Amino acid sequence: MSTATSAAASHHDPSSGSIDPLFHVIQILPFSFLRPPRLRLKLPTFTLPSAMTVYSLILLTYFMVVSGIVYDVIVEPPGIGSTQDRFTGAVRPVVFLPGRVNGQYIIEGLSSGFMFMLGGIGIVLLDLAMDKNRAKSVKVSYASAGVAFVVISYVMSMLFIRIKIPAYLR
Repeated sequence: MSTATSAAASHHDPSSGSIDPLFHVIQILPFSFLRPPRLRLKLPTFTLPSAMTVYSLILLTYFMVVSGIVYDVIVEPPGIGSTQDRFTGAVRPVVFLPGRVNGQYIIEGLSSGFMFMLGGIGIVLLDLAMDKNRAKSVKVSYASAGVAFVVISYVMSMLFIRIKIPAYLR
């Protein structure tokens, strides 16, 4: 009966199957005269962030993704470009990298990302305007700002595309 109990105990304890005597000495000797301290540790408590904090972080992440921050870090394009006028020889700044759909200047990416984010905020404002518990004046304000943001975002994005690709949508 005792062999069955010791066999079951050795089956569950992985250290009992070791035949190395040094392992057993190291496992037993320090704990014969050392005692671990009695610690009174408290588990840290985490509070959930507010809904506005989460929304702001998601909006910031969205802005960074659509602005091409990863592209800017990897490729390291210039912030703004320049071109020389053929007739006068004057150098003028260029914000959009013309003719290349898969390339951008830093300012181009940030301005396009801002327009996409502005359109997204406009859609959120339109959603807030549908709330039945708000005053009518607040709902009208949200709806008009939402429509204005969406329209401005669309018009400016189409303008950016026309500047970037001159033969697009003509």
